[in-house]
Amino acid sequence: MPLSEHEQRMLEQMERALYAEDPKFASALEGGGLRTFTRRRVYLAIAGFLIGIGLLMAGMVAKQTWVSVVGFLVMLACAVLAVTGWRRATRPGEHPPAPAGRRIGRRQPRRGKVMDRIEERWQRRRDEQGQ
Repeated sequence: MPLSEHEQRMLEQMERALYAEDPKFASALEGGGLRTFTRRRVYLAIAGFLIGIGLLMAGMVAKQTWVSVVGFLVMLACAVLAVTGWRRATRPGEHPPAPAGRRIGRRQPRRGKVMDRIEERWQRRRDEQGQ
């Protein structure tokens, strides 16, 4: 159910009041902390991938197959974590890649405000349920 004009005005007023009262908290709500956490997770996954390569090579040199298998599994898991984490770590104002099946001609408002993003997600969910 879309918001009425009155409800939209109230939400915009609450957003402005939040920015005026505590701009640091409001900017934290925009996802900067999550992006930092995700970026850190990607870097740890890359380090784990390198450790997996080391285990794989050590298993081959020592002729211990199980060590090589463990190294390969560590590499695989870290590669998956790095790729999925990197896709989530978009900067504010950037558009994440459009999922397949999305309509191309659709307007996508991205003004960087919390309430605009919430409203966009709400509309996307409604559109997906209606299909």
